Amino acid sequence: MSSFIEQPYRYQQRDLIEPDWTRFPGWREVTAQEWADVQWQRAHCVKNLKQLRKLMGDLLTEDFYADLERDQAERATMSMLVPPQMMNTMVSEVTWAEGRMPSAGEEFTAAFYADPVRNYMLPVFSDRRTDWPSHPYSSRDSLHEHDMWVAEGLTHRYPTKVLAELLPTCPQYCGHCTRMDLVGNSTPQVTKLKLAGKPMDRHEAILDYLKRTPTVRDVVVSGGDVANMPWKNLESFIDRVLDVENIRDIRLATKALMGLPQHWLAGDTVEGVARVSAKARSRGVGLAIHTHVNAAQSVTPLVAEATRAMLDAGIRDVRNQGVLMRGVNATSEDLLDLCFALADGASITPYYFYMCDMIPFAEHWRTSLAEAQDLQHSIMGYLPGFATPRIVCDVPFVGKRWVHQVDSYDTERGISYWRKNYRTSIETEDVDVTSAEYVYYDPIYTLSPEGQAWWREHGDADATHEAASAAAQSSRAASVAQLD
Repeated sequence: MSSFIEQPYRYQQRDLIEPDWTRFPGWREVTAQEWADVQWQRAHCVKNLKQLRKLMGDLLTEDFYADLERDQAERATMSMLVPPQMMNTMVSEVTWAEGRMPSAGEEFTAAFYADPVRNYMLPVFSDRRTDWPSHPYSSRDSLHEHDMWVAEGLTHRYPTKVLAELLPTCPQYCGHCTRMDLVGNSTPQVTKLKLAGKPMDRHEAILDYLKRTPTVRDVVVSGGDVANMPWKNLESFIDRVLDVENIRDIRLATKALMGLPQHWLAGDTVEGVARVSAKARSRGVGLAIHTHVNAAQSVTPLVAEATRAMLDAGIRDVRNQGVLMRGVNATSEDLLDLCFALADGASITPYYFYMCDMIPFAEHWRTSLAEAQDLQHSIMGYLPGFATPRIVCDVPFVGKRWVHQVDSYDTERGISYWRKNYRTSIETEDVDVTSAEYVYYDPIYTLSPEGQAWWREHGDADATHEAASAAAQSSRAASVAQLD
């Protein structure tokens, strides 16, 4: 068979590119030494419209700034925070089809609107749905992670695994953040919850739970993003987790491997990772990094260099957990381009793509279960099996389920029903979890006219959303008070 036979997707090796940051007016004088410095990167993040204007000069039109400003005031669940490294991947030579930069004004603005990284890092009002901006059953903590706190910041959802949220900040804030009720600064739409305990007290409570719960073997150390934790504090916590006899796997969650690779290339970070990696190996504990890359253009030589530095320092694996989002990566070509960029260019293993969670104002990103199933089918056979990501639905009160594991699916109303085989920390022995059904909902605009009519008949979206959000917030506040 000819190696050039036509296929639905044609694989080709592509060189990674670090875009030229001096193409932006505000960075024309920035040196390579400054760009490589993590403190310079942190100090020059885009946090507001004024800073974006200073960076972009006359590249963008006033209409775009107005669109962004309105979104920040009326829709955004996350405040603006984009590191230079991430800004630099937007509308670069990688993404501009004609191989040249678009001219300032309407041409550049159109390219900026269309950019996948811009789409989820700098969402604008015109991106959002106007018919169903939020699903009626969306909620601030759509996965009910706080309901399953066994100590402040420690979610015990799976039988053998826990999630430790050590801090509520990141080097970058993604518009679709599933922890939007806790992470980042408050927005006009969302007053964020606050961790009540002192960091040291919270960490002690987490470690105490791990020691007295021998069924837990796996800890995801997250937040927020662990890159925002002073390394000496993070190393101390990891070191103590490694002393817990029953722990066999530790995963460090950081989007900053892509968003701020300069952090993971800093000397003190690399040296510290080498120390905890050596201890993990001596104990037979798997120590991995899980990152979050959603678009192929985000995989640059600096990201590859940071990944190699982590692997050379002794990290066992670097894996990617992306989020499936319309306008970003929800086509088989985009997903495969991303997976090959990760695997070929940066030694990052494609692991999961989560369906975007049911948080407020996220409907324009979300796909239906049927679309996710089709995408899973369409990417099979191109990548090595170990590097073929599973597309998963994170079902409330259940957890990750491969999209083809659905028990039953009402495609007209967009309601899928799921089962599980274990109890969470909030379910007692008298709960028959093996026969219970758990529900997930498709975006309503993806349904047939009959399905959409059914939802219009069964409740006002805004009123139902507000009631669901209030109930969820009340439940979380009660949980926090009980833990206190």
